[in-house]
Amino acid sequence: MTADMVFVAACAAAVLAMFIYYKKSRRRIARFLTGTLTGLAALFIVQRCAPLVGAEIPLNAFNLCGSAVLGVPFVLCMVILRFI
Repeated sequence: MTADMVFVAACAAAVLAMFIYYKKSRRRIARFLTGTLTGLAALFIVQRCAPLVGAEIPLNAFNLCGSAVLGVPFVLCMVILRFI
């Protein structure tokens, strides 16, 4: 197993966990929108500050969907993986 396969499997498990969390929540839409907005905001902030930090995350469909569904923890994991 390569590191990419482990990362994709971990993201898939996290997406499943988030969908279960949203399904059990009382205010599903509000929680989903809050998580989506904070995740996309974190991705935008990392993009704007990438030259200062040195962790450039490419804007592609995987990163946009991941930050929209998983939120800030996904963006933090992507930044940490850039330094490894």
